[in-house]
Amino acid sequence: MEKAADEAVEKRTDVAVKGEALIKPEFLTTKEKFHGFVDSEWQGPKGEKASENDKVEETSVEEPDAKKLKLDPEERNKAGKPDGKRHRGQNKSRPHIKPTTYDEKRLCLSVIQDNRECPFGDKCCFYHDVAEYLATKPTDIGESCYLYDTFGKCTYGLSCRFAKAHTTPDFKTMENAELIKAYEGRSVVKNVLSKDLQNRLRKHSVAFNKSAEYLKTLSNNKDKREQPGNGDACAAELSADQTGGEQHVSPEAEKQPQASQDKQPPVKTVGPLTDVDVIKLRPCEKKPVDFQDKLYLAPLTTCGNLPFRRVCKRFGADITCGEMAMCTNLLQGQQSEWALLKRHESEDVFGVQVEGCFPDTMTRCAELINNNTDVDFVDINSGCPIDLVYKKGGGCGLMTRTRKFEQIIKGMNYVLDVPLTVKIRTGVQEKSNVAHKLIPEMKKWGISMVTLHGRSREQRYTKLADWDYIKTCSELASPVPLFGNGDILSYEDAMKARDTGVSGIMIARGALIKPWIFTEIKESRHWDISSSERLDILRDFTNFGLEHWGSDTRGVEKTRSFMLEWLSFMCRYIPVGLLERVPQKINERPPYYMGRNYLESLMASQHVGDWVRISEMLLGPVPKNFNFLPKHKANAYK
Repeated sequence: MEKAADEAVEKRTDVAVKGEALIKPEFLTTKEKFHGFVDSEWQGPKGEKASENDKVEETSVEEPDAKKLKLDPEERNKAGKPDGKRHRGQNKSRPHIKPTTYDEKRLCLSVIQDNRECPFGDKCCFYHDVAEYLATKPTDIGESCYLYDTFGKCTYGLSCRFAKAHTTPDFKTMENAELIKAYEGRSVVKNVLSKDLQNRLRKHSVAFNKSAEYLKTLSNNKDKREQPGNGDACAAELSADQTGGEQHVSPEAEKQPQASQDKQPPVKTVGPLTDVDVIKLRPCEKKPVDFQDKLYLAPLTTCGNLPFRRVCKRFGADITCGEMAMCTNLLQGQQSEWALLKRHESEDVFGVQVEGCFPDTMTRCAELINNNTDVDFVDINSGCPIDLVYKKGGGCGLMTRTRKFEQIIKGMNYVLDVPLTVKIRTGVQEKSNVAHKLIPEMKKWGISMVTLHGRSREQRYTKLADWDYIKTCSELASPVPLFGNGDILSYEDAMKARDTGVSGIMIARGALIKPWIFTEIKESRHWDISSSERLDILRDFTNFGLEHWGSDTRGVEKTRSFMLEWLSFMCRYIPVGLLERVPQKINERPPYYMGRNYLESLMASQHVGDWVRISEMLLGPVPKNFNFLPKHKANAYK
């Protein structure tokens, strides 16, 4: 019997569509039947059956067609198809609607904050009449407010979309004294940009003393570095000042005159000699971070926000990192860019990732972060493939600009009290790997950890990650820890990755598709998670989003937009109980299938309108002028 079953599976494998996951036959269906079932059974947030008039307005793109297989050149010529490039990946020029458009006229902050006098008087453009505001305010979403239930007070008052839970009949905001006292003096979110620092950054009045030391040394020794053999002497001189004089000097540097080796630092000291002047922080004395055998949640642009990281921490992520921040925007004091550095109290090992292409801005940015934030490490993004970053020399561009890369790493190391890490790719071109040449150099420059994504910039996600190459680079990096990244969607994938000898694993898309992957890896099992459990995960994300972005209309819609971005990845997950072959591979697209219940089917849809429906179950109906287009196409598979 077992032999017959195996033969049947092999037969099905032979006839299965290439690139599609194998699902048990009883769950398979067609596109028309799938969407017919989802539309006919849909019930709105209040439980009513959907009618023709209640359908979500399709202002967004239609569901993309299933990706066609790439033909061989001979077959392509026979088919008579042009050999042109096909559009794929990121949706260009997508419509961007700010959350402010959903809440055109708000209640004045003076009214929310205990009816104090408005400083703008008659010139204020917001509502001051509570009755007038309530007449235009959208209906409340639910009966309980997460902020009030958690912290004892909702700072959004009457503008909160759950205001009924904490508002008296005479429009006063209620408070829970016990909960307020429990959170008194407790900083739940750190690394918030203060108004004072923002103003000083805008007026260029922030002092970057250590950066000035390093950059002045670079400037003074520019001519020396251009001469053969003098680059090492310059680097040794700067490092000796940083490490208190105990610095290995290369043979080339030893040949230099004694006067140049004994040269004093370029910055003169003024005043009495203090312990700070004598006892300098050596690289070996930097605040240590144990990177060994950890699960690292990748810094994910857009989706790797603070609420999502909190969800992943609950499932066992060991290391988290903020989204990529542009160093120039941080130095200008941009509020939106500084928001990417925020750290929740649950993130015990947390780093920030910065992007830049010049030693001066990156060194100053590192000093700014070092002096004004609470982080465990700083990461340099040298793997970003997007044109906006690459064409100006940042991201992957740094891998081909080794002189600048070296100056950036040494400068940031000079000003930081925490470890400096780097994230790189295999290279820029598909068939021209350079990481194995770069890693030994970075070890000399003082990197504390390297993360290698097993693809080149040119490949993006069209090929599988090269873990054999990651293994080679891991051996070259030793004793510096090297983390591997690419195509991990199950604990079996993680075990194979660990067999390559890497120090740890970074997970990116796998965490977006199923954030419980960290639990699966730590418990060595395939979790057949139910649709209701997945909805609870989304509910947690909703609550964390309302706490982070606000519970008023703007905060609700911002939470919704980030949830929809996440759902564009989460819909790719196939429940374990439906698979004919476990585990699901990250490059296998799911065929059309019916779930074990309606919610499981709804979560399997790759149509934007169905993602909106899921968001309405948690955040209420979308506004009339709502529009959403996913950042990434839903069928971005091999």
